[in-house]
Amino acid sequence: MRGIDEKPTQLFSYVDLERRIPLGHPLRAIRTLIDEVRAGQSRTFTKLYARHGRPGIPPERLLRALLLQAFYSVRSERLLMEQLDYNLLFRWFVGLSADDPVWDPTVFCKNRDRLLAGDVAAKFLTGVLNLPEVRKLLSSEHFSVDGTLIEAWASMKSFVPKDGSNEPPNGGRNAARDFHGEKRTNETHASTTDPDARLFRKGSGKEAKLCHRGHIMMENNHGLILDARLTAANGTAERAAALDMIKDNAGRGEPPLEPTRTTIPPASWPVAGNKGACRM
Repeated sequence: MRGIDEKPTQLFSYVDLERRIPLGHPLRAIRTLIDEVRAGQSRTFTKLYARHGRPGIPPERLLRALLLQAFYSVRSERLLMEQLDYNLLFRWFVGLSADDPVWDPTVFCKNRDRLLAGDVAAKFLTGVLNLPEVRKLLSSEHFSVDGTLIEAWASMKSFVPKDGSNEPPNGGRNAARDFHGEKRTNETHASTTDPDARLFRKGSGKEAKLCHRGHIMMENNHGLILDARLTAANGTAERAAALDMIKDNAGRGEPPLEPTRTTIPPASWPVAGNKGACRM
């Protein structure tokens, strides 16, 4: 018998979010590990916030939301908030009830920048790798180091001469520029909105873009990431970052791991774009 396509009329739902998530869903195991690491970093979170004033976004929820953004490749904070508004799986993972309001994207970005400035991401990754159930999966015998170009959020219009010449014509700060015939190099030019971004081309015949270099060290037995770095884009960055990561992780056997820092200040991390920026 054919069912009837009726418009839902229920006003209330009494189904717990916990019952909505399948028992074998991968996010269940991930959240268990996250909560174990987070319990040991409460003091670190407390130092990032003032003692008085309006409560900010709980750092634990903020961190879980950032993980969802990475897991599901959500391209902007605005889309992430949209997903949190109607996606019950996302709400359960972050710790929001079905009725809790989601955060404003701009507020979310400002709170996220506080975590990045406090180097919480590196400490969190180190905490995960130090878990007994994760450490037994790590191997120092076989590993790979790979790199990629990360395109900066800075516009090519911001790549101007360092000496201040060639000012834009009247017409506002976003006025059109004519770069025809102008030779631009990293030695003579720099971005005004992202000074750490460098003009770089991926290969012969490819266009040059403002970029950063991302580097990842991965152990080959289980494909786990051991270290991640962000450096300036140049011809030797990948080799230099690989040697630094090998040196820093040479003694990963028995003693607990120490958090590593990137070589570019948090203000220039592409994940946040320009300082204080928010991807919409």
